[in-house]
Amino acid sequence: MKSVTILGGSSAGVGTGQGCSSYLVTIDDTHIVLDMGPDTLQELRKHVDFRKLDAIIISHLHMDHILDLFALRFTLTYNPIKAERKTPLYLPPGGLAFFAQAAALFTTKNDNVQSYFSDVYELAEYDPTREVIVGTTRITFAPTVHVVPCWAIRMHPADGDDFVYTADAGTDSDLDAFVDGAALVVADSAAAPDASEATKRGVHFDAAAAAELANHAGATHLVLTHQWEENDPDRNAVIAARHFDGEIDTAKPGLEVTW
Repeated sequence: MKSVTILGGSSAGVGTGQGCSSYLVTIDDTHIVLDMGPDTLQELRKHVDFRKLDAIIISHLHMDHILDLFALRFTLTYNPIKAERKTPLYLPPGGLAFFAQAAALFTTKNDNVQSYFSDVYELAEYDPTREVIVGTTRITFAPTVHVVPCWAIRMHPADGDDFVYTADAGTDSDLDAFVDGAALVVADSAAAPDASEATKRGVHFDAAAAAELANHAGATHLVLTHQWEENDPDRNAVIAARHFDGEIDTAKPGLEVTW
């Protein structure tokens, strides 16, 4: 079985009904979380035991993609039922220094700054030019064009049907080859249809660009994510359908897509 469960699909701020970017990928008995934005830990707890995640992988270090890592740190530290092992946490380049600084900000007199995160997380930086293997799944990366360094993530299950998460990506991102052949694409579509071309090129896809990318991939299913509720996600789905003939969903907490 392969599925992606939406834990949060709002844009840079939480919506009235969902948190920011986070996605639970289940491949057979392996559970991997991609990004962990604010207000998503509570949704994660509805679907899987947070103590038993096989990996968390972070696309980039913006707060709307990582804030609940801090909430999870507290949950793992103080929950009366302890995890049997540390949670593997794969950070993008620069992530270890970032979390060292964060530890220095958050520690109190009773905390050890050196182990503030490493007590519960098995911290590592991934090399975006090399694959990461979790269970039987290979994971590869491609750089996107965004306001900070960011990487799209592709999951390569053993059966060959792949899934791509674009993370935050402007249309200047060169992702065509990276997504080629993927069955499912979860794509940034934060930009409104009338957003400036500079925003679309250098910061975020809009729904049309997300759909064109999925169409180029030859995907059968597209999930539009990272959307402001104020930008009418239902309208964005209609726009996407003009550019992509496959199945289209808008990201909502609890939505499970199998592929």
